[in-house]
Amino acid sequence: MFCGRDGEIFMDKELEKIVQAVQSRFDAGAEEFRAEAHIFVKPEQAAEMLTWLRDEQGFELLSALTAVDYWPQQEPRFHVVYQLTSISRNLSVQVRVPVAANRPVVPTVSGVYASANWREREIWDMFGIRFEGHPDLRRILMPQDWEGHPLRKDYPLGYEEPQFTFNFEEIDLRKPYAKE
Repeated sequence: MFCGRDGEIFMDKELEKIVQAVQSRFDAGAEEFRAEAHIFVKPEQAAEMLTWLRDEQGFELLSALTAVDYWPQQEPRFHVVYQLTSISRNLSVQVRVPVAANRPVVPTVSGVYASANWREREIWDMFGIRFEGHPDLRRILMPQDWEGHPLRKDYPLGYEEPQFTFNFEEIDLRKPYAKE
């Protein structure tokens, strides 16, 4: 990322070449937002692309792996987001994999980046996105018998309404108090 004289931020030229190579090699989509490169790839190409970025382009660090839920949108409902960093070249790129709601499955990349193992388990636990081929896909944060995936936007909250001065009496009537 560089900043011009007028404050305009633009993408690093070296990163721009990498994004263009990814687009032509993998038929991937790309966009730039605030000088950050976001590459969009199909789930079946994710592991191959990440391997190529690691081996050929020097993105040796998977610095973040998470997911986003765009509910009520169904196609795609989720994005699995891989944030890659090249420490030696001081570059960063984000790879996004759109995932449909009716079959939330992405191939594992734990063989490409070892740190993806636990992060994929966390995404499975919290979002319900299955990582096909994962060596040990089971819950990591929630109890094994937990039903549902708490970070999905349609997951029931089950909270108590905040009490303010304007709704004090209404909430007080619904509160369970001990019988004397």
